[in-house]
Amino acid sequence: MKIGIVGCAGRMGRMLVQTVLSTEGAEFGGGSETASSPMIGKDCCELAGLMPSGQLVTDNPRELFERVDVVIDFTIPAATAEHARIAADLHTALIIGTTGLDSAQQGLIEAAAAQAPVVQAPNFSLGVNLLMALTEKVAATLNEDYDIEIVEMHHRHKVDAPSGTALGLGLAAAKGRGVDLDTVAQKVRDGHTGARKKGDIGFATLRGGDVVGDHTAMFAGEMESVMLTHQARSRAVFARGAVHAALWTGGKAAGLYSMQDVLNLD
Repeated sequence: MKIGIVGCAGRMGRMLVQTVLSTEGAEFGGGSETASSPMIGKDCCELAGLMPSGQLVTDNPRELFERVDVVIDFTIPAATAEHARIAADLHTALIIGTTGLDSAQQGLIEAAAAQAPVVQAPNFSLGVNLLMALTEKVAATLNEDYDIEIVEMHHRHKVDAPSGTALGLGLAAAKGRGVDLDTVAQKVRDGHTGARKKGDIGFATLRGGDVVGDHTAMFAGEMESVMLTHQARSRAVFARGAVHAALWTGGKAAGLYSMQDVLNLD
């Protein structure tokens, strides 16, 4: 399958280019960047630390969508929303790892999924998706006497909080408990907050250094605690998962899929 990378000059984009080129069954179909990027016109593969390929960074994402089978998008919410419009128009499969989208942007993704296969996940790591499945199972098994806290840490440059993965873990826990996350989520604690409300799902956000991504789902009881933890040591785990998802879309009908579908964890 021919795979295109939007945002190909960024840290994640370069990792994705490397991963596509090293994956059997995958062919690199080119990359794009925003029109203001100084990387426009440079060789995509050379930017990724590889031998030049003659495939130059374009500022025209539509043209990229037209000539590939699937596009991988780890950019920013506004760009992802525009890419979703293009995917819907051209019926091109789309893999979305962008987090921090608002409801209108998410609506555009859902509209695109009516026209093309779309795989959207807050995290494409195999280990993290296993963590989410386990979190749902533990939440369904332990009652509200066990308080649920989601703790995450990322590098100092991450702009959204809690992370998309942390929110995904919260959703998994809420699903296991049979509750609505928006109703029970506690994302900010400051000052005199009073006692913890039974049944809440709390979030703690840490930022610093070059941490790729650490996540823990904690179930704290009165006499014991259960902690499920995943630590990512390289962005390569996200790139490998995204390319795996891109290959998985071959022959799939239009629809909004998750990594749970890709990995058959449901």
